[in-house]
Amino acid sequence: MTIPRTEPEGQSGVSPTRRRAFRKLLAAGLVGSSIEWYDFFLYGTAAALVFPKVFFPHSSALTGTLLAFSTFWAGFVARPVGGVLAGHLGDKYGRKPVVVACLAVMGAATFLIGCLPTAAAVGSLAPTLLVILRFVQGLATGGQWGGIILLLTESAGPKRRGFAGTFGQTSVPVAVIISNLIFVAASGLMPDAAFLSWGWRIPFLLSVFMFGVVLYIQAKVEDTPEFLELQKEAAKSDDEVVVRAPLAQVLRSKWGTILLGCGLLSATNSLFYVSISGLLSYGTGSLGLKRDSLLAVVLLASAAMLATIPWSGHLSDKIGRRPLILVGGLGVAAWGFPYFGLVGTASLPLIFVAVAVGFVFQCLTYGPIASFLGELFAPAVRYSGASLAYQLSAIIVSGGTPFLMTALIAKTGSTWPVAAYITLMGLITFASAWFLPETNPAPVREDPEAVPGAHLYR
Repeated sequence: MTIPRTEPEGQSGVSPTRRRAFRKLLAAGLVGSSIEWYDFFLYGTAAALVFPKVFFPHSSALTGTLLAFSTFWAGFVARPVGGVLAGHLGDKYGRKPVVVACLAVMGAATFLIGCLPTAAAVGSLAPTLLVILRFVQGLATGGQWGGIILLLTESAGPKRRGFAGTFGQTSVPVAVIISNLIFVAASGLMPDAAFLSWGWRIPFLLSVFMFGVVLYIQAKVEDTPEFLELQKEAAKSDDEVVVRAPLAQVLRSKWGTILLGCGLLSATNSLFYVSISGLLSYGTGSLGLKRDSLLAVVLLASAAMLATIPWSGHLSDKIGRRPLILVGGLGVAAWGFPYFGLVGTASLPLIFVAVAVGFVFQCLTYGPIASFLGELFAPAVRYSGASLAYQLSAIIVSGGTPFLMTALIAKTGSTWPVAAYITLMGLITFASAWFLPETNPAPVREDPEAVPGAHLYR
Protein backbone atom coordinates (compact mmCIF):
# COMPACT_ATOMS: atom_id res chain seq x y z
CA MET A 1 0.00 0.00 0.00
CA THR A 2 1.38 3.42 -0.94
CA ILE A 3 1.36 6.01 1.82
CA PRO A 4 0.91 9.45 0.26
CA ARG A 5 3.29 12.13 1.37
CA THR A 6 1.83 15.41 2.48
CA GLU A 7 4.13 18.43 2.52
CA PRO A 8 5.07 19.79 5.95
CA GLU A 9 2.75 22.67 6.66
CA GLY A 10 4.36 26.07 6.54
CA GLN A 11 7.36 25.18 4.32
CA SER A 12 8.13 27.17 1.22
CA GLY A 13 6.88 24.41 -1.10
CA VAL A 14 3.34 24.75 0.21
CA SER A 15 1.13 27.21 -1.61
CA PRO A 16 -0.53 30.08 0.30
CA THR A 17 -3.91 28.72 -0.84
CA ARG A 18 -3.22 25.35 0.73
CA ARG A 19 -1.96 26.94 3.95
CA ARG A 20 -5.14 29.01 4.21
CA ALA A 21 -7.28 25.96 3.52
CA PHE A 22 -5.50 24.00 6.23
CA ARG A 23 -5.89 26.81 8.76
CA LYS A 24 -9.61 26.89 7.96
CA LEU A 25 -9.74 23.13 8.48
CA LEU A 26 -8.06 23.46 11.89
CA ALA A 27 -10.55 26.15 12.88
CA ALA A 28 -13.52 24.13 11.59
CA GLY A 29 -12.29 21.04 13.43
CA LEU A 30 -11.87 22.97 16.68
CA VAL A 31 -15.25 24.73 16.46
CA GLY A 32 -17.23 21.71 15.26
CA SER A 33 -15.71 19.34 17.79
CA SER A 34 -16.11 21.92 20.58
CA ILE A 35 -19.84 22.25 19.92
CA GLU A 36 -20.15 18.45 19.72
CA TRP A 37 -18.42 17.98 23.07
CA TYR A 38 -20.33 20.91 24.52
CA ASP A 39 -23.54 19.04 23.76
CA PHE A 40 -22.18 15.85 25.29
CA PHE A 41 -20.67 17.39 28.46
CA LEU A 42 -23.65 19.64 29.08
CA TYR A 43 -25.61 16.50 29.83
CA GLY A 44 -23.09 15.52 32.53
CA THR A 45 -23.46 18.85 34.31
CA ALA A 46 -27.25 18.63 34.10
CA ALA A 47 -27.19 15.02 35.32
CA ALA A 48 -25.32 16.10 38.43
CA LEU A 49 -27.30 19.24 39.22
CA VAL A 50 -30.74 19.26 37.50
CA PHE A 51 -31.97 15.94 36.14
CA PRO A 52 -32.43 14.21 39.54
CA LYS A 53 -35.06 16.84 40.40
CA VAL A 54 -36.62 17.22 36.94
CA PHE A 55 -36.80 13.61 35.73
CA PHE A 56 -36.66 11.62 39.02
CA PRO A 57 -38.51 13.90 41.46
CA HIS A 58 -39.97 11.09 43.60
CA SER A 59 -36.63 9.44 44.36
CA SER A 60 -34.35 10.17 47.28
CA ALA A 61 -31.41 12.50 46.64
CA LEU A 62 -28.94 9.58 46.33
CA THR A 63 -31.24 7.43 44.20
CA GLY A 64 -32.13 10.35 41.95
CA THR A 65 -28.44 11.11 41.39
CA LEU A 66 -27.63 7.47 40.63
CA LEU A 67 -30.54 7.27 38.19
CA ALA A 68 -29.44 10.50 36.47
CA PHE A 69 -25.89 9.17 36.16
CA SER A 70 -27.32 5.93 34.75
CA THR A 71 -28.88 7.91 31.91
CA PHE A 72 -25.51 9.71 31.56
CA TRP A 73 -23.89 6.29 31.11
CA ALA A 74 -26.29 5.47 28.25
CA GLY A 75 -24.40 7.88 26.03
CA PHE A 76 -21.18 5.99 26.65
CA VAL A 77 -22.82 2.63 25.99
CA ALA A 78 -23.79 3.99 22.58
CA ARG A 79 -20.38 5.45 21.73
CA PRO A 80 -18.69 2.17 20.65
CA VAL A 81 -21.71 1.43 18.46
CA GLY A 82 -21.38 4.85 16.87
CA GLY A 83 -17.65 4.34 16.50
CA VAL A 84 -18.13 0.99 14.76
CA LEU A 85 -20.76 2.31 12.34
CA ALA A 86 -18.91 5.52 11.57
CA GLY A 87 -15.57 3.75 11.29
CA HIS A 88 -16.96 1.29 8.76
CA LEU A 89 -18.55 4.06 6.69
CA GLY A 90 -15.61 6.43 7.08
CA ASP A 91 -13.09 3.86 5.85
CA LYS A 92 -15.30 3.01 2.85
CA TYR A 93 -16.77 6.36 1.82
CA GLY A 94 -14.59 9.03 3.39
CA ARG A 95 -14.01 10.94 6.63
CA LYS A 96 -15.91 14.13 5.77
CA PRO A 97 -19.43 12.81 5.02
CA VAL A 98 -19.46 10.80 8.24
CA VAL A 99 -18.31 13.79 10.30
CA VAL A 100 -21.05 15.96 8.79
CA ALA A 101 -23.72 13.35 9.58
CA CYS A 102 -22.52 12.89 13.18
CA LEU A 103 -22.45 16.63 13.89
CA ALA A 104 -25.98 17.05 12.51
CA VAL A 105 -27.35 14.15 14.57
CA MET A 106 -25.72 15.47 17.76
CA GLY A 107 -27.17 18.95 17.27
CA ALA A 108 -30.66 17.56 16.73
CA ALA A 109 -30.54 15.21 19.74
CA THR A 110 -29.28 17.91 22.12
CA PHE A 111 -31.85 20.43 20.93
CA LEU A 112 -34.62 17.87 21.51
CA ILE A 113 -33.40 17.22 25.07
CA GLY A 114 -34.09 20.90 25.70
CA CYS A 115 -37.65 20.35 24.47
CA LEU A 116 -38.44 17.30 26.62
CA PRO A 117 -41.43 17.31 28.99
CA THR A 118 -40.63 16.70 32.66
CA ALA A 119 -41.65 13.75 34.81
CA ALA A 120 -44.25 15.96 36.46
CA ALA A 121 -45.95 16.38 33.08
CA VAL A 122 -45.75 12.91 31.49
CA GLY A 123 -44.46 10.59 34.21
CA SER A 124 -42.08 7.78 33.28
CA LEU A 125 -42.19 8.71 29.59
CA ALA A 126 -39.93 11.69 30.34
CA PRO A 127 -36.87 9.73 31.56
CA THR A 128 -37.48 7.15 28.81
CA LEU A 129 -37.24 9.83 26.13
CA LEU A 130 -34.20 11.26 27.93
CA VAL A 131 -32.38 7.92 27.74
CA ILE A 132 -33.22 7.53 24.04
CA LEU A 133 -31.87 10.97 23.17
CA ARG A 134 -28.80 10.40 25.32
CA PHE A 135 -28.19 7.18 23.41
CA VAL A 136 -28.43 9.11 20.13
CA GLN A 137 -25.95 11.63 21.52
CA GLY A 138 -23.60 8.74 22.22
CA LEU A 139 -23.92 7.37 18.70
CA ALA A 140 -23.01 10.77 17.25
CA THR A 141 -20.09 11.35 19.61
CA GLY A 142 -18.76 7.85 18.98
CA GLY A 143 -18.62 8.58 15.29
CA GLN A 144 -17.39 12.15 15.20
CA TRP A 145 -14.16 11.81 17.23
CA GLY A 146 -12.38 9.54 14.77
CA GLY A 147 -13.59 11.53 11.79
CA ILE A 148 -12.53 14.93 13.13
CA ILE A 149 -9.15 13.62 14.26
CA LEU A 150 -8.43 11.96 10.91
CA LEU A 151 -9.55 15.03 8.96
CA LEU A 152 -6.97 17.01 10.93
CA THR A 153 -4.05 14.58 11.12
CA GLU A 154 -4.31 13.09 7.63
CA SER A 155 -4.49 16.58 6.12
CA ALA A 156 -1.46 17.85 8.08
CA GLY A 157 2.19 17.71 7.09
CA PRO A 158 3.81 14.53 8.41
CA LYS A 159 5.91 16.45 10.92
CA ARG A 160 2.96 18.28 12.43
CA ARG A 161 0.42 15.52 12.89
CA GLY A 162 0.72 15.51 16.66
CA PHE A 163 0.04 19.23 16.85
CA ALA A 164 -2.75 19.16 14.25
CA GLY A 165 -4.59 16.39 16.11
CA THR A 166 -4.74 18.50 19.25
CA PHE A 167 -7.19 20.90 17.59
CA GLY A 168 -9.73 18.11 17.99
CA GLN A 169 -8.54 17.31 21.53
CA THR A 170 -8.46 20.94 22.68
CA SER A 171 -12.15 21.12 21.90
CA VAL A 172 -12.74 19.16 25.12
CA PRO A 173 -11.67 21.92 27.57
CA VAL A 174 -13.24 24.53 25.27
CA ALA A 175 -16.51 22.62 25.54
CA VAL A 176 -16.22 22.28 29.32
CA ILE A 177 -15.60 26.01 29.68
CA ILE A 178 -18.47 26.98 27.37
CA SER A 179 -20.95 24.54 28.92
CA ASN A 180 -20.09 25.64 32.46
CA LEU A 181 -20.20 29.34 31.56
CA ILE A 182 -23.63 28.99 29.97
CA PHE A 183 -24.89 26.86 32.86
CA VAL A 184 -23.60 29.37 35.43
CA ALA A 185 -25.09 32.27 33.45
CA ALA A 186 -28.47 30.60 33.02
CA SER A 187 -28.72 29.60 36.68
CA GLY A 188 -27.36 32.91 37.95
CA LEU A 189 -29.77 35.12 36.04
CA MET A 190 -32.91 33.58 37.48
CA PRO A 191 -34.24 32.11 40.74
CA ASP A 192 -33.67 28.39 41.37
CA ALA A 193 -37.36 27.63 40.84
CA ALA A 194 -37.34 29.22 37.39
CA PHE A 195 -34.08 27.52 36.48
CA LEU A 196 -35.44 24.08 37.40
CA SER A 197 -38.73 24.87 35.64
CA TRP A 198 -37.42 26.07 32.28
CA GLY A 199 -34.02 27.78 32.54
CA TRP A 200 -32.03 24.54 32.33
CA ARG A 201 -33.36 24.09 28.78
CA ILE A 202 -31.55 27.15 27.39
CA PRO A 203 -28.05 25.58 27.19
CA PHE A 204 -29.51 22.59 25.30
CA LEU A 205 -31.49 24.71 22.86
CA LEU A 206 -28.36 26.68 21.96
CA SER A 207 -27.02 23.58 20.20
CA VAL A 208 -29.00 24.76 17.17
CA PHE A 209 -25.82 26.65 16.22
CA MET A 210 -24.25 23.28 15.36
CA PHE A 211 -26.03 23.33 12.02
CA GLY A 212 -24.05 26.34 10.84
CA VAL A 213 -20.83 24.41 11.39
CA VAL A 214 -22.29 21.41 9.58
CA LEU A 215 -23.09 23.52 6.52
CA TYR A 216 -19.61 25.07 6.53
CA ILE A 217 -17.80 21.73 6.67
CA GLN A 218 -20.05 20.30 3.97
CA ALA A 219 -19.41 23.23 1.64
CA LYS A 220 -15.80 24.21 2.37
CA VAL A 221 -13.83 21.19 3.67
CA GLU A 222 -12.38 18.49 1.43
CA ASP A 223 -11.74 14.91 2.47
CA THR A 224 -8.21 13.98 3.54
CA PRO A 225 -5.36 13.50 1.03
CA GLU A 226 -4.72 9.96 2.32
CA PHE A 227 -8.29 8.82 1.78
CA LEU A 228 -8.49 10.49 -1.63
CA GLU A 229 -5.27 8.68 -2.55
CA LEU A 230 -6.81 5.38 -1.47
CA GLN A 231 -9.79 6.05 -3.72
CA LYS A 232 -7.52 6.83 -6.66
CA GLU A 233 -5.57 3.61 -6.12
CA ALA A 234 -8.82 1.65 -5.90
CA ALA A 235 -9.97 3.13 -9.21
CA LYS A 236 -6.71 2.16 -10.94
CA SER A 237 -6.31 -1.30 -9.41
CA ASP A 238 -8.29 -4.50 -8.99
CA ASP A 239 -6.84 -4.84 -5.48
CA GLU A 240 -9.11 -4.03 -2.57
CA VAL A 241 -7.39 -0.83 -1.45
CA VAL A 242 -10.56 0.59 0.10
CA VAL A 243 -11.48 -2.37 2.27
CA ARG A 244 -15.00 -3.86 1.97
CA ALA A 245 -15.20 -4.80 5.64
CA PRO A 246 -12.70 -2.57 7.48
CA LEU A 247 -14.02 -3.44 10.94
CA ALA A 248 -13.69 -7.18 10.37
CA GLN A 249 -10.19 -6.75 8.97
CA VAL A 250 -8.92 -4.57 11.78
CA LEU A 251 -10.39 -6.93 14.40
CA ARG A 252 -8.65 -9.90 12.77
CA SER A 253 -5.28 -8.25 12.39
CA LYS A 254 -5.05 -5.65 15.19
CA TRP A 255 -7.27 -6.75 18.07
CA GLY A 256 -4.37 -6.52 20.54
CA THR A 257 -3.59 -2.98 19.42
CA ILE A 258 -7.25 -2.04 19.84
CA LEU A 259 -7.29 -3.30 23.44
CA LEU A 260 -4.05 -1.53 24.31
CA GLY A 261 -5.33 1.62 22.60
CA CYS A 262 -8.41 1.40 24.81
CA GLY A 263 -6.16 1.11 27.86
CA LEU A 264 -4.25 4.25 26.84
CA LEU A 265 -7.31 6.36 27.68
CA SER A 266 -7.98 4.94 31.14
CA ALA A 267 -6.12 7.64 33.08
CA THR A 268 -7.44 10.67 31.23
CA ASN A 269 -11.03 9.44 30.95
CA SER A 270 -11.43 8.43 34.59
CA LEU A 271 -9.96 11.57 36.16
CA PHE A 272 -11.64 13.86 33.66
CA TYR A 273 -15.16 12.59 34.34
CA VAL A 274 -14.54 12.59 38.09
CA SER A 275 -13.65 16.28 37.78
CA ILE A 276 -16.41 17.52 35.46
CA SER A 277 -19.32 15.46 36.76
CA GLY A 278 -18.66 13.31 39.84
CA LEU A 279 -17.05 16.18 41.73
CA LEU A 280 -20.09 18.42 41.17
CA SER A 281 -22.41 15.87 42.71
CA TYR A 282 -20.06 15.06 45.62
CA GLY A 283 -19.17 18.68 46.31
CA THR A 284 -22.75 19.96 46.41
CA GLY A 285 -24.26 16.91 48.11
CA SER A 286 -21.60 15.80 50.62
CA LEU A 287 -19.34 18.82 51.13
CA GLY A 288 -22.10 21.45 51.12
CA LEU A 289 -20.43 23.60 48.48
CA LYS A 290 -22.38 25.93 46.21
CA ARG A 291 -23.14 24.74 42.69
CA ASP A 292 -21.91 27.85 40.90
CA SER A 293 -18.69 27.97 42.93
CA LEU A 294 -17.78 24.42 41.94
CA LEU A 295 -18.65 25.09 38.32
CA ALA A 296 -16.34 28.11 38.40
CA VAL A 297 -13.50 26.01 39.83
CA VAL A 298 -13.84 23.42 37.08
CA LEU A 299 -14.07 26.20 34.48
CA LEU A 300 -10.87 27.90 35.68
CA ALA A 301 -8.98 24.63 35.98
CA SER A 302 -9.98 23.73 32.43
CA ALA A 303 -8.01 26.74 31.22
CA ALA A 304 -4.83 24.79 32.03
CA MET A 305 -5.85 22.25 29.41
CA LEU A 306 -6.08 24.90 26.67
CA ALA A 307 -2.29 25.31 26.80
CA THR A 308 -1.21 21.82 27.83
CA ILE A 309 -2.98 19.83 25.11
CA PRO A 310 -1.50 21.71 22.10
CA TRP A 311 1.92 21.81 23.77
CA SER A 312 1.91 18.06 24.39
CA GLY A 313 0.90 17.37 20.78
CA HIS A 314 3.63 19.67 19.48
CA LEU A 315 6.19 18.03 21.78
CA SER A 316 5.14 14.58 20.53
CA ASP A 317 6.17 15.67 17.04
CA LYS A 318 9.64 16.41 18.44
CA ILE A 319 10.33 13.59 20.92
CA GLY A 320 7.73 10.90 20.14
CA ARG A 321 4.26 10.04 21.40
CA ARG A 322 4.95 7.35 24.03
CA PRO A 323 7.18 9.31 26.46
CA LEU A 324 4.45 11.87 27.12
CA ILE A 325 1.76 9.23 27.56
CA LEU A 326 3.96 7.26 29.96
CA VAL A 327 4.66 10.35 32.10
CA GLY A 328 0.99 11.37 32.05
CA GLY A 329 -0.18 7.90 33.11
CA LEU A 330 2.25 7.79 36.03
CA GLY A 331 1.28 11.34 36.99
CA VAL A 332 -2.41 10.47 37.20
CA ALA A 333 -1.60 7.32 39.20
CA ALA A 334 0.47 9.33 41.69
CA TRP A 335 -2.12 12.12 41.94
CA GLY A 336 -5.17 9.96 42.79
CA PHE A 337 -4.86 10.12 46.59
CA PRO A 338 -3.57 13.73 46.82
CA TYR A 339 -6.47 14.75 44.54
CA PHE A 340 -9.12 13.51 46.95
CA GLY A 341 -7.13 14.69 49.95
CA LEU A 342 -7.37 18.24 48.60
CA VAL A 343 -11.03 17.85 47.58
CA GLY A 344 -11.90 16.60 51.07
CA THR A 345 -10.83 19.91 52.61
CA ALA A 346 -13.87 21.56 50.99
CA SER A 347 -11.60 24.53 50.26
CA LEU A 348 -12.27 25.94 46.80
CA PRO A 349 -8.63 27.04 46.21
CA LEU A 350 -7.35 23.56 47.13
CA ILE A 351 -10.01 21.88 44.98
CA PHE A 352 -8.82 24.09 42.13
CA VAL A 353 -5.26 22.85 42.66
CA ALA A 354 -6.48 19.24 42.71
CA VAL A 355 -8.42 19.57 39.47
CA ALA A 356 -5.86 21.74 37.62
CA VAL A 357 -2.88 19.48 38.39
CA GLY A 358 -4.94 16.44 37.46
CA PHE A 359 -5.92 18.05 34.18
CA VAL A 360 -2.25 18.77 33.34
CA PHE A 361 -1.26 15.13 33.89
CA GLN A 362 -4.16 13.80 31.86
CA CYS A 363 -3.40 16.25 29.02
CA LEU A 364 0.07 14.76 28.66
CA THR A 365 -1.67 11.58 27.54
CA TYR A 366 -4.69 13.10 25.81
CA GLY A 367 -2.80 15.46 23.49
CA PRO A 368 -0.59 12.87 21.71
CA ILE A 369 -3.29 10.18 21.65
CA ALA A 370 -5.07 11.80 18.68
CA SER A 371 -2.15 11.18 16.33
CA PHE A 372 -0.84 8.09 18.14
CA LEU A 373 -4.04 6.05 17.85
CA GLY A 374 -4.45 6.85 14.17
CA GLU A 375 -0.82 6.05 13.36
CA LEU A 376 -1.16 2.58 14.87
CA PHE A 377 -3.49 1.56 12.01
CA ALA A 378 -3.13 1.50 8.23
CA PRO A 379 -5.14 4.18 6.36
CA ALA A 380 -7.65 1.68 4.92
CA VAL A 381 -8.81 0.61 8.42
CA ARG A 382 -7.70 3.64 10.45
CA TYR A 383 -11.14 5.14 11.15
CA SER A 384 -12.45 1.75 12.36
CA GLY A 385 -9.42 0.89 14.48
CA ALA A 386 -8.88 4.25 16.16
CA SER A 387 -12.61 4.83 16.80
CA LEU A 388 -13.14 1.39 18.32
CA ALA A 389 -10.15 1.74 20.66
CA TYR A 390 -11.24 5.21 21.78
CA GLN A 391 -14.90 4.37 22.25
CA LEU A 392 -14.33 1.08 24.08
CA SER A 393 -12.68 3.13 26.80
CA ALA A 394 -15.76 5.36 26.84
CA ILE A 395 -18.09 2.53 27.76
CA ILE A 396 -15.66 0.78 30.13
CA VAL A 397 -14.23 3.82 31.95
CA SER A 398 -15.80 7.17 31.09
CA GLY A 399 -19.51 6.55 31.40
CA GLY A 400 -19.34 4.50 34.57
CA THR A 401 -16.93 6.71 36.52
CA PRO A 402 -19.42 9.28 37.96
CA PHE A 403 -21.86 6.46 38.82
CA LEU A 404 -19.06 4.40 40.40
CA MET A 405 -17.76 7.38 42.36
CA THR A 406 -21.19 8.19 43.78
CA ALA A 407 -21.90 4.55 44.66
CA LEU A 408 -18.50 3.92 46.29
CA ILE A 409 -18.67 7.04 48.44
CA ALA A 410 -22.25 6.19 49.50
CA LYS A 411 -21.21 2.62 50.36
CA THR A 412 -17.98 3.35 52.25
CA GLY A 413 -18.43 6.92 53.41
CA SER A 414 -14.94 7.64 52.10
CA THR A 415 -13.23 8.76 48.90
CA TRP A 416 -10.25 6.42 49.22
CA PRO A 417 -11.80 3.67 46.99
CA VAL A 418 -12.27 6.27 44.24
CA ALA A 419 -8.67 7.45 44.69
CA ALA A 420 -7.49 3.83 44.40
CA TYR A 421 -9.55 3.47 41.23
CA ILE A 422 -7.92 6.57 39.69
CA THR A 423 -4.47 5.22 40.60
CA LEU A 424 -5.28 1.90 38.92
CA MET A 425 -6.48 3.70 35.77
CA GLY A 426 -3.22 5.66 35.60
CA LEU A 427 -1.18 2.45 35.84
CA ILE A 428 -3.27 0.83 33.08
CA THR A 429 -2.45 3.78 30.79
CA PHE A 430 1.25 3.46 31.61
CA ALA A 431 1.25 -0.29 30.93
CA SER A 432 -0.68 0.10 27.67
CA ALA A 433 1.78 2.69 26.34
CA TRP A 434 4.70 0.53 27.46
CA PHE A 435 3.59 -2.39 25.30
CA LEU A 436 2.68 -0.34 22.21
CA PRO A 437 5.28 0.63 19.60
CA GLU A 438 6.38 4.23 19.12
CA THR A 439 4.80 5.55 15.93
CA ASN A 440 7.12 8.57 15.70
CA PRO A 441 10.62 7.29 16.61
CA ALA A 442 13.84 9.24 16.03
CA PRO A 443 14.58 7.82 12.53
CA VAL A 444 11.08 8.86 11.37
CA ARG A 445 11.31 12.30 13.01
CA GLU A 446 14.67 12.95 11.33
CA ASP A 447 13.59 11.83 7.84
CA PRO A 448 11.80 14.68 6.01
CA GLU A 449 10.07 12.16 3.74
CA ALA A 450 8.81 9.80 6.48
CA VAL A 451 5.18 9.61 7.57
CA PRO A 452 4.77 8.73 11.27
CA GLY A 453 3.34 5.26 11.78
CA ALA A 454 3.86 4.12 8.18
CA HIS A 455 6.78 1.86 9.17
CA LEU A 456 4.44 -0.19 11.38
CA TYR A 457 2.15 -1.53 8.64
CA ARG A 458 4.16 -1.57 5.44
